[in-house]
Amino acid sequence: MRFRLTDDQHALRDGLRAALARRFDADALRAAVAGTEGEGTGRRGVGGGGAEREGAGPREGGGAEAGRADGPPRLDRALWRALGDLGFFALRMPEADGGVGLGLPEAVLLFEEAGRALLPGPLVATHLAAGAVPGAATGETVVAAVDGGLVEWLGEADVVRGDTTGAVPLRSLDPLTPLHRVPAGRAAPDPVAVLLTAAEQLGTAGRVCALAAQHARAREQFGRPVGAFQAVAHLCAGILVRAETARAAVYAAAVTADPADIAAARILADEAAVRGARDCLQVHGGMGFTWESEVHLHLKRAWVRTQRAGGVTESEEALAAALAAESA
Repeated sequence: MRFRLTDDQHALRDGLRAALARRFDADALRAAVAGTEGEGTGRRGVGGGGAEREGAGPREGGGAEAGRADGPPRLDRALWRALGDLGFFALRMPEADGGVGLGLPEAVLLFEEAGRALLPGPLVATHLAAGAVPGAATGETVVAAVDGGLVEWLGEADVVRGDTTGAVPLRSLDPLTPLHRVPAGRAAPDPVAVLLTAAEQLGTAGRVCALAAQHARAREQFGRPVGAFQAVAHLCAGILVRAETARAAVYAAAVTADPADIAAARILADEAAVRGARDCLQVHGGMGFTWESEVHLHLKRAWVRTQRAGGVTESEEALAAALAAESA
């Protein structure tokens, strides 16, 4: 089966990339982070969850985050409506209902670009609500959803799907993804939500691959680019291999829409995003942790996304069950 993109799909992807370059470029990303309370100061162990309970407090002793503006992140409503105008949320709605009339493969391409740009907001929840919640398709209504005991962007949402009784704010590792925990029981994740999350992870994997290669070519030590050293070259090669493996899996799952394929794509995309961002930080060294760099923001967002849609463990169990059924 060939997964080469059509001319229309290339145009769709490139159009959104150009629009985001105008409306949410690197300067806008840094400005958005600077307007938060520096939630990235919360500590966590490698491989842990994507959130910490509010009140953990920032590190003592100042540092790069000292003196940053206080306040939770605010959603850019003008950007949200611009996404609606571009058809981001109504992409899979039938044309007869005011939608674009495209399918899951095209949605994956757009969410990959959103992940690449670190676009903030409850993108998946609003996209899935298009056609069911008035205003969601056009970006006039921001929709959040309870997802496995967590809710992203609860304070900024106009509509929340699911029971948020007893919601407790958490300190999010990602400064641009405010989180609340709710006591409601876990529901089975929507396979489309799983796949769109994997597409966002794929966008991060591709972006950190480009950032690592760019830095390895430009940064010099001992009179030559650091990419000439075998240890750095191997890191960059590993990032690329994982990203392209995940790309094939995500694109294939978008075509088949098979739950087992989606679960496999989620597993590979999570690994490509998290390990890719960590290795990209290794390539950058201490520069990657500064607020002037976006590398650490990709790692933080990737960690938070791993908690969505049942988490990778549920995808692993779904894939294992499908493989066991095939061999029975």
